Amino acid sequence: MPATTRTTGDPIVVDDLSSDADAAAFRSLNERWITTFFTLEDEDRRLLGDPVRHIVEPGGVVLVARMGNEVVGCVGLAPHGTDEFELVKMAVDPDHQGHGTGRALIHAVIDRARELGARRVLLETNSSLTSAIHLYETTGFRHLGADEHPPSPYVRADVAMALDL
Repeated sequence: MPATTRTTGDPIVVDDLSSDADAAAFRSLNERWITTFFTLEDEDRRLLGDPVRHIVEPGGVVLVARMGNEVVGCVGLAPHGTDEFELVKMAVDPDHQGHGTGRALIHAVIDRARELGARRVLLETNSSLTSAIHLYETTGFRHLGADEHPPSPYVRADVAMALDL
């Protein structure tokens, strides 16, 4: 069931990835933000190259945020063990940041994690992304110590967080 939120203009509708165009938008949005701040890594290329195969088919989900016919944001929820999922590849088009799109995506992906029976949602990010970290903190994620999570496949990941459901 799609989630909708917006105070002005077209509503933001969050729904499942459902087409090749959605997968292309997922890749494009993520590549854009990653290459703005960091460098694409092998794990980025793997997940972005085929999100259905690497996220959806193993039991996860990819959500897209639309305004009208345009995909303006996205997020993945990848299985991580038996009752844990990892929030992966969240991106919002720079022209649509600061208007609630990221928060709508976070709430939708947390709801979906609960529906899938998750006990916990993990994520990794970088300490320079203060707005993202603030968003995660205000939606209930807590910082993990180095001994509370496995090593990251990403060089840039220096923050790990979890939300217990």
